[in-house]
Amino acid sequence: MGLGNLLKSVFGGGGSKQATPQSDPIEYQGYQIFPEPMNEGGQYRTAGRITKEVNGELKESRFIRADNNGDLNSSIEHCTYKAKQIIDEQGDKLFQRELV
Repeated sequence: MGLGNLLKSVFGGGGSKQATPQSDPIEYQGYQIFPEPMNEGGQYRTAGRITKEVNGELKESRFIRADNNGDLNSSIEHCTYKAKQIIDEQGDKLFQRELV
């Protein structure tokens, strides 16, 4: 690692987080899960969206977790697992969260 890369990693410069291309949604208990792992320098951070139609309105909740994977397919599977866990724990309450 060069000095420039070391300084970027210490001070947070140069490392852009990019969402991977969207895949088809996964249906789970009336929700749609969109795994969207974020590419961070060759690792994929667990992230995605959960949507559901509630009273005729499409609701959406995004999530980002600290988990990383080196492989895109494994990351997509992990994003799906985490989304199912969120749905099981929170149900429709996940759409009532206030962003701070």
